[in-house]
Amino acid sequence: MNKFEQLGLKESLLLAIKDLGFENPSEVQQKAIPVLLENETDLVALAQTGTGKTAAFGFPLIQKIEAENRNTQALILSPTRELCLQITNELKLYSKYEKGINVVAVYGGASISEQAREVKRGAQIIVATPGRMQDMINRGYVNISQINYCILDEADEMLNMGFYEDIVSILSTTPDEKNTWLFSATMPAEVSRIAKKFMVEPQEITVGTKNSGSATVSHEFYLVNARDRYEALKRLADANPDIFSVIFCRTKRDTQHVAEKLIEDGYNAAALHGDLSQAQRDSVMKSFRGRQIQMLVATDVAARGIDVDNVTHVINYQLPDEIETYNHRSGRTGRAGKLGTSIVIVTKSELRKISSIEKIIKQKFEEKTIPSGIEICEIQLLHLATKIKDTEVDHEIDSYLPAINDVLEGLSKEELIKKMVSVEFNRFINYYKKNKDLSSQSSGSDRREERGARENTSGATRFFVNIGSRDNFDWMQLKDFLRDTLELGREDVYKVDVKEGFSFFNTDVEHTDKVMNILNGMELEGRRINVEISKNDGGGRRDHNGRNSGGGGFRGERSGSRSGGFGPRKEGSGAPRNDRKEGGFRPRREGGSSERPRRSEGDRPASRSFEAAKSRRPRRS
Repeated sequence: MNKFEQLGLKESLLLAIKDLGFENPSEVQQKAIPVLLENETDLVALAQTGTGKTAAFGFPLIQKIEAENRNTQALILSPTRELCLQITNELKLYSKYEKGINVVAVYGGASISEQAREVKRGAQIIVATPGRMQDMINRGYVNISQINYCILDEADEMLNMGFYEDIVSILSTTPDEKNTWLFSATMPAEVSRIAKKFMVEPQEITVGTKNSGSATVSHEFYLVNARDRYEALKRLADANPDIFSVIFCRTKRDTQHVAEKLIEDGYNAAALHGDLSQAQRDSVMKSFRGRQIQMLVATDVAARGIDVDNVTHVINYQLPDEIETYNHRSGRTGRAGKLGTSIVIVTKSELRKISSIEKIIKQKFEEKTIPSGIEICEIQLLHLATKIKDTEVDHEIDSYLPAINDVLEGLSKEELIKKMVSVEFNRFINYYKKNKDLSSQSSGSDRREERGARENTSGATRFFVNIGSRDNFDWMQLKDFLRDTLELGREDVYKVDVKEGFSFFNTDVEHTDKVMNILNGMELEGRRINVEISKNDGGGRRDHNGRNSGGGGFRGERSGSRSGGFGPRKEGSGAPRNDRKEGGFRPRREGGSSERPRRSEGDRPASRSFEAAKSRRPRRS
């Protein structure tokens, strides 16, 4: 069964399918459409993003809708505004030959009163984001007490975004006898709870292996030093001249920063994150769909619901905090049966995550090396030659040819080709001939020798920072956070010593100004981060993880309230006393002398967002 005509769809839908250019149904469509047409049943369909799930539920839904009945008969919930609008537009295309069927999108960022008016005029199908739908229900703008069908699209993403309570509340206002169709890429525990609570003996359809990755996506990782992460990204882009990609970062701050650097370096790039206005988001997505943007740098939340065909690569500039999210990222490429590549730029400390992801997606990663400058130059040269060969000649230039021939007179064919190619190509040669290879990684012994050499020199600065284990940092997590926030190499931050309410760390003296300027003034949940230079050198015994275990630490003094701190103080915790003076916490050594100099308020830089910190720290229970 490989044609839409064989699935049981009526003639008007087949005409719409023909207009859309669909020929053969995808696997999820082949499995879901007959089941939904022939039965009044609940359904759980597990399939990767980009496998055609909208058509899988859209065609049978339209066929079941009573066009003459103006009441709301179906509700479709989706995680984001972009996906909500996309589903709405697709359903309108599917129903172009159906008279009287009205589909209305309900989402945040637009006039709720106008959406309510559209629903009131008659909307047999409502496509909504959970938050706005709950708002509409609370205001009495919609009535879904008599619907026949409820579809949860990208259910796992909705729950990952924190919509569990909204979804439960919305479903509780719908009739028990409705049919619920749940479509999801994965089946985490929360999705299972929804299915058990609101579905009755649902039929289950699985495309591929449950929770696995798409078979059309290959997975690669590139091992680099942390300081070379951005340079590696540029080389991967240069090694793929026709790249059309989504690049994922963990935080809004990193997303904006990487996009700005790419633009400065001459790439067609843009950022997509939650701090953009809706108009800015729409403009970015319009440019990306039109391929004016080749590299879209996005956060996970902002990228949810992006459905753009022909994305060649997904690049994980940073791995997500929740490794299950990788499956959704990689699903942005390899869509509609086309091949795609998911790339991870990874450091040695993150290698263990690759194995964890492999277990989830049930596919193996291929380890590759970052292309050398010579390899990139060769790729770009051949790409340019192919581009010249395939260019269609515009004969409007014919009138200019005599003058051009005069200018180029005396050049042989070989010389002319060399000069033409060099015009475009010289910038690659000039750039890469002075840049190092990124493929070589220092061994563990090299790193230990490097660390030991650094620790035995006096060219280091030791810092105090008023965050610690109370803020869910251990020494490795704090080191990773400092490295990523300051954009330093893995070994540029060392002697990390984490206490309950404060910590110490070292960098080479050349990074002192950078540390002070970037960290000072950042905020965490409304409270200011404070970092200052310590007089203590961080010496003393060190354990096997490189942490100080004595000699440089402090004996904490019990004190009263810590209104300037990061959470309630535990009695007897050994944390330093807060003197509640300008400059934040002032940890005391025995004898009461302060380890670090105080700074005046005027020396402190302006406050900046600390969104990056929250995204890099483990969630609180």
